[in-house]
Amino acid sequence: MDASPSAPESAIAEPLHKDVLASQARTRLDAKAWLGTLGGPALLLLLWFIPFNLEPRAQHALAIVSFMVVLWITEVVDHGVTAWIGCYLFWVLGVADFRTAFSGFSQDTPWFLYAALLIATSASKTGLARRIAYSLMAVIGTSFSRLFLGLIFMSFLLNFFVPSGMAQLATLVPICVGLVAAFGLPPHSNIGRALFATLSCTSGLFNKMILAGSASLLARGLIENLTHVRVYWSQWLIAFLPAIPLTIFAVWRAVLWLYPPEETKLGRGREFLKEGLEKLGPWSAEEKKSLLLGLVALTLWSTDRLHHASPALVGIGVGLLLCLPKIGVLKTQDIKGVNFLPILFVGGVLSMSSVLVETKALHVLTDLMSRWLGPLFSNFTEATAVLYWSAFVYHLFLGSELSMLSTSLPAVIQFATERGLNPLASGMVWTFAASAQVFVYQSAVLILGYSYGYFEPKDLFKIGGTMAVIEFLILLLVVSFYWPLLGLA
Repeated sequence: MDASPSAPESAIAEPLHKDVLASQARTRLDAKAWLGTLGGPALLLLLWFIPFNLEPRAQHALAIVSFMVVLWITEVVDHGVTAWIGCYLFWVLGVADFRTAFSGFSQDTPWFLYAALLIATSASKTGLARRIAYSLMAVIGTSFSRLFLGLIFMSFLLNFFVPSGMAQLATLVPICVGLVAAFGLPPHSNIGRALFATLSCTSGLFNKMILAGSASLLARGLIENLTHVRVYWSQWLIAFLPAIPLTIFAVWRAVLWLYPPEETKLGRGREFLKEGLEKLGPWSAEEKKSLLLGLVALTLWSTDRLHHASPALVGIGVGLLLCLPKIGVLKTQDIKGVNFLPILFVGGVLSMSSVLVETKALHVLTDLMSRWLGPLFSNFTEATAVLYWSAFVYHLFLGSELSMLSTSLPAVIQFATERGLNPLASGMVWTFAASAQVFVYQSAVLILGYSYGYFEPKDLFKIGGTMAVIEFLILLLVVSFYWPLLGLA
């Protein structure tokens, strides 16, 4: 479709080459579907019956986990459905009893994620997220350099109010589309490519520095489940705090260098931003409620080291308030519209980790990891480099970051514990490395950003690769000089 300046903003914001993408996706899906449908059960039977020098329950647990991994890689069914199937197989095949096979759903992490999705829904539904974005952009200025910096900062700030990478990107897309049109440039201009490729990456980056997305919440749940140590919301944020401004500045300068803007000044920039705010109208009662409850959650999360309330307890409480009549803003239809499959996925993965621990199968995986990574470790700085780039390579093969974390993080945490490393710090490094992405298939957020047609895979490879190196260098600085002060090294 035409994305000319005269096209309506709502029309421009729709994906530009849906038909081509759908055709390509169908072709890939057919091959992957056959691989998953046949390969998954075949691998399960192979690992179940071939004699290994393993305790039977451990071998059978690994057989089911391998089946789940194949289904996660090939995406024959949704990740949540696969996790649910795995829980059922653990139970029905006698690998674990019902309480252990479904133990993840009795933990707080899946319901913390559900509450986060409710909070994101309220911010999007009421228009609060868009109002915050337009208001901030109006203050920053009208040069492309300043607007670009403002959008990167906005991508970070939205994590506090919209804890979902997909929702964050969907909030920023209309602004980006409008800016490209206001500059009078085509979608594949340097400005268009820089905006869309960068924000697609940062929407999946900053939520690894804050407990604000499925990946970081899953990691927190796994770390707590395996180490029995509480992980605080403020603790996670403080650990990555120096990395946030360094990342914003470095990404901003690097992308401007990679993609010099065709135009540096937006003539009618203030008018464009003012029009965006005028369309939203005056503050509504629902926006005020959503903002107030969001600030309550943020305040309690930020001070959880003082009152020791679990971040899940706070999140679930605010999520429930958002659903109450008169107090909240969400109607029954809004609640029904929240995707429950991520909750199934997180609960299933946590259940899987409990089964691996109970059957001693996790020790088998840890032993393999020790043989692979052990000789490369001598101190935590070196361990950080090995963990980061190992996670980067591993992520290339397991496209989804959730699949990548769910299949590897339990072994990483167990390995760190056995090697005398801080399991929380090791888990945080591995989780952070999941944000280093260079191909579209590695994240649902990247797929969404790519679908708008403003950048090509080579642009994502260039920007994503640059960001991966930048984030590694920043992480190395933080781990070497800052984390020891927090007792994380």
